[in-house]
Amino acid sequence: MTSQLRSSHSFVARLLLLAALYLTIQSEYAWPQSERSTTASSSKLQSQAEQGDAVAQYDLALTYLRNNPGNEDYQLALRWLRASTAQGNAGAEFMLGYLYEHGQGVPRDYAKAAESYRAAALQGHSTAENNLASLYQHGQGVTKDMGEALQWYRASAQHGNQVGQCNLAAMYYLGSGIPQDYKEAARWFRAAADSGSAEAQNSLAVLHYKGLGVQLDFGEAARWLRLAAQQGLPSAETNLAYLYEQGLGLPLDYVAAYAWYSRAVATGDASGADRRKQISRLMTRKQIDEAASLLTAFSSPSQKQLPAGAAGFSLLPCH
Repeated sequence: MTSQLRSSHSFVARLLLLAALYLTIQSEYAWPQSERSTTASSSKLQSQAEQGDAVAQYDLALTYLRNNPGNEDYQLALRWLRASTAQGNAGAEFMLGYLYEHGQGVPRDYAKAAESYRAAALQGHSTAENNLASLYQHGQGVTKDMGEALQWYRASAQHGNQVGQCNLAAMYYLGSGIPQDYKEAARWFRAAADSGSAEAQNSLAVLHYKGLGVQLDFGEAARWLRLAAQQGLPSAETNLAYLYEQGLGLPLDYVAAYAWYSRAVATGDASGADRRKQISRLMTRKQIDEAASLLTAFSSPSQKQLPAGAAGFSLLPCH
């Protein structure tokens, strides 16, 4: 079932890369913030921060870090982050660790990133727990230690962080630092999938397709792949196309397969390009035009959802 589904280990390696990318986006653009930062004006935040309010100091730092900050913005943000961390604010500790890990506003320093992540993780900050686990897993700024990585991934997962859940699942899937356990992998992939993680939805689909840790069920594989593909995950789009091409868990439908393969290629996964070419030889001109029409409708900014088109086939815009 495409190169991702035929090779378990290559699939999970790709999964971990996607999870890392997701973590970066989550950290940079979806920073946790208190209600006060959305209601208080900058001048009020400034006043509260200067009076020593740790939460206001953190929130003020975030205002400087949003919207393509320049060097002066970074320096002001760092000033207030350090003031907030001096009072033990977990959010500020996490953000300072993130800046050190990625070399934003400061020279990249994994050791300092680990120190800040640990301070936040010890307070139960779930993303800091996940990021600290990643540093241990890859030996960045700390001695490589799969046991420590597992401990922090588990803490993050248990605190409901979907990236931590996905990474913990991958540890069980690969048997990294822990005995291989497909049932536990499926358990944690499902937890993240239920929270909306496209990567976990794709992974859970793979487990159902292979019957690893869960019952072999092409229908369930298709259901989870559709959810991931509707979020715009290229590998899920390719895998869903394959199910349509083979009629596994879905009606055999070359129009749907061709459209999903095309969508995957357009969004960065060219692994299904040859399969798309092969099925195009079996399709009529009308069917190819129908698939193209679906893709055109999908690309339209005013189009909220594609019409059903081919049997059981619909797309939602990516976000």
